[in-house]
Amino acid sequence: MDLFSFQQDSEPQARLLADRMRPERLDEYIGQEHIIGPGKLLRRAIEADQISSILLYGPPGCGKTTLAHIISQHTQGQFVRLNAVDASVKDVREVIEQAQTNKQLYGTKTILFLDEVHRFNSSRQDALLPAVEKGTIIFIGATTENPFHYVNGALMSRSTLFQLESLNKEHSLIAMRRALADADKGLGFMDLQANDEALEHIATMANGDIRRALNALELAALTTPPEKDGSI
Repeated sequence: MDLFSFQQDSEPQARLLADRMRPERLDEYIGQEHIIGPGKLLRRAIEADQISSILLYGPPGCGKTTLAHIISQHTQGQFVRLNAVDASVKDVREVIEQAQTNKQLYGTKTILFLDEVHRFNSSRQDALLPAVEKGTIIFIGATTENPFHYVNGALMSRSTLFQLESLNKEHSLIAMRRALADADKGLGFMDLQANDEALEHIATMANGDIRRALNALELAALTTPPEKDGSI
């Protein structure tokens, strides 16, 4: 059961390009071959729906949230997403209570994805510990900050740390060309004439952040005046 984005299908074109083009499957995922390539531990765990508590650490736009989304698509359990910026201890406890019910009544596991976990202070992180220890929830945390400085040591010891690397220009180019070719989720429905020089410029400016590259591509596509033949 995927609660990651329960409203995403209602108005797909109202969502930003980077969100619409978010990979759904591992074979669509761009980069991070050192942890998600064929035969790697994390990939095998995702494919077998045997994920354990993990921490995803890496710079913005490198694929942490996307990887969590792919996990949500593979699991037969319940997947719940919270953002530490606006989530409270009460929110966490409600998820844990529901997870206990799901496990006791239906034998269903619950995966809690906590984005920007470094925004949770130590006392708020402590609320997760009993549920993680007992296996009531499987915890996935994502952070751009060094988890050894921002994540509770007890929570760290109960999670496997995966460090994601910065992406590069080639990764951004792959993502943009995929978006230009996709008529359903991307910009393929538009008559766009994107030359290599323009794409190279956007990819360079994005500095390895695929989300930034796709946002810039979408802005350019929507604001560039069309030619007389209707092409852009």
